[in-house]
Amino acid sequence: MFGLVLRLTPVVVRNFGRNRSASSGLDIKPTPVPGSDPERSTRRTGSMPDPNLEPIRDSGVPVLEAPTWPERKVPSWQTKDISAGLFPGFPPVLHLCSDPLLGNKQPVTKRHRKLLLKGAASGGSTALRTQRTRHSQLNGVCSKYQPVRRKQRVRLQQVSRLYVEDRFRLLYCEVPKAGCSNWKRVLMVLAGIARSTQDIPHDAAHYSNQLRRLDSYDRAGIAERLRTYTKVLFVREPFERLVSAFRDKFESPNSYYHPVFGRAIISRYRANATGSALKTGAGVTFREFVQYLLDTQRPVGMDIHWERVSQLCSPCLIHYDFIGKIESLQEDADFLLRGIGAPGNLTFPDFKDRNPRAKRTSSRITQDYFSQLNRTERQKVFEFYYRDYLMFSYPKPFPDLH
Repeated sequence: MFGLVLRLTPVVVRNFGRNRSASSGLDIKPTPVPGSDPERSTRRTGSMPDPNLEPIRDSGVPVLEAPTWPERKVPSWQTKDISAGLFPGFPPVLHLCSDPLLGNKQPVTKRHRKLLLKGAASGGSTALRTQRTRHSQLNGVCSKYQPVRRKQRVRLQQVSRLYVEDRFRLLYCEVPKAGCSNWKRVLMVLAGIARSTQDIPHDAAHYSNQLRRLDSYDRAGIAERLRTYTKVLFVREPFERLVSAFRDKFESPNSYYHPVFGRAIISRYRANATGSALKTGAGVTFREFVQYLLDTQRPVGMDIHWERVSQLCSPCLIHYDFIGKIESLQEDADFLLRGIGAPGNLTFPDFKDRNPRAKRTSSRITQDYFSQLNRTERQKVFEFYYRDYLMFSYPKPFPDLH
């Protein structure tokens, strides 16, 4: 595997899912990574070489140089003083706003006008305003908490959660417990791997989906896709996502999470644990799970199902063109699919085939689980996910949190 030194200073003219860079100023140099798979690093993308790519000298680990966020104080969660707008790449917005980093107005083509008219006729104007608000919020939090004053070194692991769909030029960041199973089904249909989302079992969506991740491409393929594909992120209320993960992994039979996580959690946090519990790892309580989550010396490592979105998807580094939420999943997903020109008969699936008898985790169920904790424990969990709450403008789930 090769690393990247990616310096992005683009003047970008993009079409929806068909993006182009007018002046990339992109410098890339491969750097060997110890323990990497050299065979995987030699895979080619089939794309033409970029004349703007020039090798540069750089010591140290493979890096992506992040964009420089404006260093600015943000007085509140609703960052109205920071210019709104999507990053270029989502055409219905091109005529509505400037690139918040570059400040240049984007051209409006006939195709864009048709999309705008079509989107407005189907309620798209509301969706566009929602996207502008979400991006404004994210931009403000990034500028406050992660201003870049120098080269920021970012490992390729930070693009490892991005799934690639080349036919419709999509990059989707997988956030477990935020609709990711059904999003993988959609990507499989878009890629021509499956004919219908209804035909794809849960395990096939996760373990035999034939979808590639961004870090499986060579350095030029990664850089090109980051620059030109529509990048998509879907998030969920953090407490609700945490409860959903706990219920899925610890309250139902699971041949991996019980022996690997359950046994370690029970051994560390349960006094007088029975031999059966220590052997099987079954029966972890929510409070024990929270103790593990907050422990800086965890007996077993972090897992993607409860890792913070700010860590999984690096939204201050990667400029996501579309930010969706599980709370408005159907509307957001369908708006996105129509915008990229997906087949008219493809809609976002709403079925639940894993633990189908269990109720979906709702805000009410989440409140019930967190009522098992005391105020201090709830506050610590809130602080753990605080950046996600800020970035995606979720309100405090309990009034006594601060």
